[in-house]
Amino acid sequence: MKSSLSNKLKERSEGNCELCATNAATCAFAVSPKSNDVIENEVALCDTCVALVESGEPNDHWQCLAGSIWNTEPSVQALSYRLLYAQKDKEWANEILTSVELDETVVTWAESAFAVAAQHLDSNGTPLENGDTIVLTQQLNVKGASFMAPKGTIVRKIRLVPDNAEQIEGKINGDTIVILTKFVKKSV
Repeated sequence: MKSSLSNKLKERSEGNCELCATNAATCAFAVSPKSNDVIENEVALCDTCVALVESGEPNDHWQCLAGSIWNTEPSVQALSYRLLYAQKDKEWANEILTSVELDETVVTWAESAFAVAAQHLDSNGTPLENGDTIVLTQQLNVKGASFMAPKGTIVRKIRLVPDNAEQIEGKINGDTIVILTKFVKKSV
């Protein structure tokens, strides 16, 4: 996300783009997933670099990152790393990436753009969502309860377990239980 260049950011960057260092900085670019609420999340960019960042297209212009990756600002390091990582199949980009050792928090910040949220899928590979209705594909022994859930049991209004894509929660016989997604089929 871009915004106008603050005086503090203009001062930090000495008025130049913090990536290519050849053009005048024209805006503040927040390195996602962070926002423009503090200068530590921003990078001063020129119009050329903004256009290339927003296009997401590979470009040899990014060879300039050989300099910006060494910047002392974590936001500049994270954006430089992210742009290089997107082109790591190119020899020059890979050489730059392997030449620097960044703090793990900067690398995690940079790679967050490439993270794909795990999707909950039923036994047929169909995506599941909160509130879906599912059918059990086999009889399940319900741990901690005195009953078995027979094959064909319908479970309405499921909830996805946020930190485990292989689990959902649903009510069977009034008890909320955890069910493995490999034992369910989404009902239409």
